[in-house]
Amino acid sequence: MTAVDVRESRRVEEVARAALAWVRAHREEFALGEDALAVDGRVNASWKPLGELAQVCATVTRTAPPSGPLHASARDLLSFAWEQTGHGELFLRLQRLEPFATYPLEVYAALASAGLRYEPYEAATAVVARTRGWQCTEQEPTRRLGVLNAESRSGIREHGMWSPALDRTWLGGLPEPWTFERATGYAVTHVVFHLTDWGRADGGLPPDLESYLTDWLPAWLDTCVEARMWDLSCELLAVAGSMPHPPAAALEAWPRVAAAQLPTGAVPEQGGEDRGDGDDFAHCYHSTLMAAFAAASTLRHTGRDQLEVLR
Repeated sequence: MTAVDVRESRRVEEVARAALAWVRAHREEFALGEDALAVDGRVNASWKPLGELAQVCATVTRTAPPSGPLHASARDLLSFAWEQTGHGELFLRLQRLEPFATYPLEVYAALASAGLRYEPYEAATAVVARTRGWQCTEQEPTRRLGVLNAESRSGIREHGMWSPALDRTWLGGLPEPWTFERATGYAVTHVVFHLTDWGRADGGLPPDLESYLTDWLPAWLDTCVEARMWDLSCELLAVAGSMPHPPAAALEAWPRVAAAQLPTGAVPEQGGEDRGDGDDFAHCYHSTLMAAFAAASTLRHTGRDQLEVLR
């Protein structure tokens, strides 16, 4: 028996297929606009969604069987994201405009992890990363882990040690589990994503963190599912899928997530069909991507031969 009950694998894979189908149908809404290089451009409405698209699809292409539909959809979307960046050239232009901004490197790193690289940008960023200005930038510990991971993925010498940053995070302190709340929940998920290279490095979690998550992740996830917080629920499911041995109790949340998915394939950020947002892009693109990410991370614990049988 695998960590994912083979009887539930079809349900999980259908969530991923429907989610990626919705993303493909709305991919133009991930496109960079004319203000992508503007000084006052809305990064959270342009580069951030594109980076999240790239990150999820990069993970799916690494975890889904190459011959399967999930891999094909993710690869197609990755190509779209790469084209939006001018095959990497926009990163270099953005780096020259904002040399000490880290978000371009974080977006680029997601694409680089899938083999999409632009050497001139890496060379230019490597120069900036050697400055004291870059190395001394004040960041929240979770963000610093993300930048360290982005540097590693992009072939740039990491500007600091992982352990001090991890020790300063909420999760790294192994706090009282009852202090978990929405904000700390998102911090928890991203600490795990950075440590495990977004679900691809089984040895990334220190033993004490893995043991702590094994004990408490199911309870946190159950709380989020009961509150119909689908975006955070999917992120927590992705955490479970990123662990070498996912807690079986956490994976029991999949039927509820599947039931929350709209007929269009979108997963609402919170609530359900009674929300006025429906499958409005701004209110469901992230949760839909997270559903696909969580499903792909979960399915990697089921043998590929079993998945082929299910098809």
